[in-house]
Amino acid sequence: MFESCVDLVAEYAEVEQQLADPAVHGDQAAARRLGRRFAELGPVVATYREWQSACDDLVAAQELADADPDFAEEVVTQEERRDAAAERLTELLLPRDPMDDKDVILEVKAGEGGEESALFAGDLARMYLRYAERHGWSAQIIDSVESDLGGYKDISIAVKAKGNPEPGQAPFARLKFEGGVHRVQRVPVTESQGRIHTSAAGVLVLPEAEEVDVVIDPNDLRIDVYRSSGPGGQSVNTTDSAVRITHLPTGVVVSCQNEKSQLQNKESAMRILRARLLAEAEAAAAAEASDARRSQVRTVDRSERIRTYNFPENRINDHRVGFKAHNLDQVLDGDLEAVIDACVEADRASRLSEPSA
Repeated sequence: MFESCVDLVAEYAEVEQQLADPAVHGDQAAARRLGRRFAELGPVVATYREWQSACDDLVAAQELADADPDFAEEVVTQEERRDAAAERLTELLLPRDPMDDKDVILEVKAGEGGEESALFAGDLARMYLRYAERHGWSAQIIDSVESDLGGYKDISIAVKAKGNPEPGQAPFARLKFEGGVHRVQRVPVTESQGRIHTSAAGVLVLPEAEEVDVVIDPNDLRIDVYRSSGPGGQSVNTTDSAVRITHLPTGVVVSCQNEKSQLQNKESAMRILRARLLAEAEAAAAAEASDARRSQVRTVDRSERIRTYNFPENRINDHRVGFKAHNLDQVLDGDLEAVIDACVEADRASRLSEPSA
């Protein structure tokens, strides 16, 4: 049982030895990859050792109980300890999303509903910024297009963890469940008769790609520069600092105009482009694999409304997992743990129920 852990323990020791070598840290990208792998293997190795210890202690307790019935309770205690470690280890050994240890680029786009949708997109963006702050992550707005009333027609946020988070605690592992169409029901500020309207905004969560993850040939890019604009289309810059990059082989187009420097806007656009190309490559690979896992949470059609925010009832509903709570004000203030935990648990239950290969 748990034979695969023997190799993982050996790998853990090897990675630990590599990280102790100062020469490794001369390549920051390699050092980060090793650090992430070390953080990923740590809980597995610790739990495997706990299971081994419990198994050894159980054998000893059984031998003592055979000689003295007073040790029968110790047998039960060690069985419970062994079973708890085995359950935890089984979960840790489940196939993981290879993107789970990534940082993310999160895009929020206004949808149906005009200005009200843009205001709601702004509410969602602030919710994610506050959620990142609660987790001690850094969050940076790398591009945005504001609406006339102060919302966002489109906003891109880079969310990065500090250090190497434990498995399941990196930004993508938590925020990937936010992708989809979010619906809001409330009285818009533009409504004069107090009627409740329904509008929507779309959220796209992309694992942020490092340069080694996606190789882009400069010859495949068309780069256009133009003057950045603000709400209503008015010019907010007197120089051509905004950048539009088109990836010719795929037709993916990314625009950035937030920074005053053309170079900074180009760097931001390239970050988003790499993330989108990585997401497309992952989606294509999953579609081609006949045995690809079809999670009830992850595979959400972009036209499907995954969540409803009802302001009159202070209620939030996640339609994928049946989650419902009446603390919408707290959720919009970044308290997303309960709803994300519900999605994580549904995903975990789905993977546990799948027959092993």
